[in-house]
Amino acid sequence: MQKIAGSRIEAVRSCVDEILLGMTDFVARRCAYVHLYGVSQMCAVIARKRNVSAELAIIAGMLHDIAAYKNAGCHNHAHESAAMADKILGALNLFSGDEHDSICGAVYNHSDKESCHPPLTEVLVDADVACHYLYNPYQFSAASDAVAARLSRLRTEFFIGTEYAD
Repeated sequence: MQKIAGSRIEAVRSCVDEILLGMTDFVARRCAYVHLYGVSQMCAVIARKRNVSAELAIIAGMLHDIAAYKNAGCHNHAHESAAMADKILGALNLFSGDEHDSICGAVYNHSDKESCHPPLTEVLVDADVACHYLYNPYQFSAASDAVAARLSRLRTEFFIGTEYAD
């Protein structure tokens, strides 16, 4: 198992792109790209700041909602996305067992905004919250107190004001 900088990210990105390009609904496909790659990029920022593996965080971000987009929505998208991530990562055979488990665990638990998780999962959970907020901060409404609390902590951690200049 040889690790070349960026090559594992590109390998996963190719798998994700293949799935998304199979979507026939253009608007849904656009939303999938914006959200999956937005969360992935936000994962990189948060991971770097928190000294967590940016590579693994980027990959978790790309895979965190993959089942929801592939299956045009699903009841338990985090768990189904983790199962898809497990298959994708297993087929690529580029990750150690611990890396594989960490990514799949983060994907599996990313919808649980109320709990405290291992560092990689915390990065993904916070990146997901941040991207939902940043997509349109004027229309964002925190779905729960836990989401609002995470957003408040992120604003403080990354010096994001509560108001936007028009």
